[in-house]
Amino acid sequence: MADNNQHAHHDHHGGANMSEEEQKARIQQEINIANNMSHIKHKIVVMSGKGGVGKSTVAANLAETFQKLGYKTGILDVDIHGPNIPKLFGKEGEVLGIEEEKILPVMSEDGVAIMSMGFLLDSQDTPIIWRGPQKTGVIRQFISDVKWGNLDVLIIDNPPGTGDEPLTVLQTIPDADAVVMVTTPNSLSQEDVLKCVTMTKKMNIDQIGLVENMAYLICPNCDEKLNIFGESQGDKFAELMDIDYLGSIPLTEDVAKAVDDDTIITAKDGKHIVSKEFKSIVNKIENDFFKD
Repeated sequence: MADNNQHAHHDHHGGANMSEEEQKARIQQEINIANNMSHIKHKIVVMSGKGGVGKSTVAANLAETFQKLGYKTGILDVDIHGPNIPKLFGKEGEVLGIEEEKILPVMSEDGVAIMSMGFLLDSQDTPIIWRGPQKTGVIRQFISDVKWGNLDVLIIDNPPGTGDEPLTVLQTIPDADAVVMVTTPNSLSQEDVLKCVTMTKKMNIDQIGLVENMAYLICPNCDEKLNIFGESQGDKFAELMDIDYLGSIPLTEDVAKAVDDDTIITAKDGKHIVSKEFKSIVNKIENDFFKD
């Protein structure tokens, strides 16, 4: 136990009690992070207050939409315990390459660069049992040691809540262009998003947008809109929190079917209502948050 506590102490006090070797490595990592991030024009952090709101699906479809609109795009999956991005892009079980001591991201069919903890697991059933400092360490390594190259957009998919992972991302990438919060119409999901918004604002990031996922169900038989999670109020909720409302994504059978086929709806069918909604959300992100 003593070793773990000591390790935690090191990580939280960057520099205090570090050996000269460790300090040098830390400084080098800071340089690598700054260098890597300087080649990425726009960084978008995706968060949610709770699990089960389809956050990773939203992150993956945002990345795919940016790529299809001509942006060279990457996605970084920092959900250490439940990395879903490889499956969403049909890339489970891929092996990472190494070039010049840098990790090469896996490329999707449409050219999205993907990095995820999922690529480092022997099996998708392998649980990750890590403490905070270990998670912080691997996220910083993903940001510093992955060879992203020149990207127009990097989407960072966080696990739900306000834990170590989103905190590390926001601290390591303080110049993020925007934080996109994903919620569903039910009030519990909204209460949890409020905590995330408060944390993000405390980190001096005020470019925050809201995506309401599973806002309504489109009946497969009659195309009627059914409010199965309660009435869609994403625009009112965003106004209440003083953040930008980006759009509402309907729940359709096709989205789930696409995932079963190891793909995502925006890659499978660009003319689908959900794909059109993602395009509209990306246009809003461009207009509201991109500085140039």
